[in-house]
Amino acid sequence: MNSGKLYILQYRPGGEIIEMDPDGGNRRTLLGNLLGNVDGIAIDKKTKTLYWTNMGPAIGPSEGEFFQADGSIECIGLDGANRRMLVGHGLTVTPKQVTADFDAGLLYWCDREGMRVMRSNLDGSNVTVLVRNGVFPVDSNDVMRHCVGIAIDPVNRYIYWTQKGPPDGGKGRIFRTGLEIPAGQQPENRTDIELLIDHLPEPIDLELDTKNNLLYWTDRGNLDGGNSLNRARIGTKQLENHEVLATGLQEGIGLAIDHANQRAFTTELGGEVRVASLTANAQFTTIAKLGILTGIAYVV
Repeated sequence: MNSGKLYILQYRPGGEIIEMDPDGGNRRTLLGNLLGNVDGIAIDKKTKTLYWTNMGPAIGPSEGEFFQADGSIECIGLDGANRRMLVGHGLTVTPKQVTADFDAGLLYWCDREGMRVMRSNLDGSNVTVLVRNGVFPVDSNDVMRHCVGIAIDPVNRYIYWTQKGPPDGGKGRIFRTGLEIPAGQQPENRTDIELLIDHLPEPIDLELDTKNNLLYWTDRGNLDGGNSLNRARIGTKQLENHEVLATGLQEGIGLAIDHANQRAFTTELGGEVRVASLTANAQFTTIAKLGILTGIAYVV
C-alpha cells in the first residue's frame, strides 16, 4: 500500500522539492532554495525526470496583483542532478499545473495571468499556444479569464482545464477542447471549446482516470462544496454525477491519484499533505505538515 514516492512543491518558506513515502516517512529535500513561486509538477518515470513550473515573482503593492512575463519551466533528475531551464525568456507568464504526454514528448500547462493553455516539447522547444482567453497584460486582471489546472487525454485527444474565477466566487468552470487547433482557426477563436461544468466554488488542479472515464479535481473555495476533493463522470458534452468526495482542506491546490490503491493525495496552502480514499464521504488523513504547499506527484 505504501509503495511509491510522493514529490511535493513547497511554496514557502524558501521553496523546496520534497520527496517522501506515501505515509510521510523517509523525507528528503531533492532541491532547495527555489525562489520562483513553484506551482506545478510532473514526473517522467522512464527517464526519472521531474518537471516543475515557476510562476515568477509578483510585483506591485500586493502579491499577485501584477506579474511580469518571467514565469518558467525547469526539470531535474530524480537523483538531484542535471537541473535545466526549459521554458523561460518571456514565453510564459505564470505557469500553473503542468502535465505531459511523455510518449509523444510533450509538456502541457496552464498560464494563469497569460490566460492561455500551452504546450512545448519536453526540451522546451516549440512553445505553442493552444487556447488564448485574453491579451497580456491588458486583460490579466480579469480573473474569469485565468487558466489554472490541466489534464490531458492523449487517447481521445482532449485537453481539460480549470478557470477558477474570483476567490470564493462560485464562478469556477472546467473546460475541454481538442489537442490540436482546428484547421483555419486560432487559439483565441477556436470553436471546439466545450464548457463541461460551471458554478463551482474555485476549482484548481485536475487529474484524469481515463480507464473509468472520470475527472478528479481539488477546490480551494471557501464555499459550500469547496476546500474539497471532487469527482465527476465525463459525459458526451458535460461532466455528470459530480461528487464531493472529501472536505476539510485549507485552500486545496495539488492533486495526485494513486489509481492502483484508489486513493488521492492532496496539498494545500494551509501546509498539509493529506490522503483520502476515492469513495463517497471519504475522510482526509494528514501525513505531513511542510509549510505552504502547491503541486504534488505520485510515482510507483
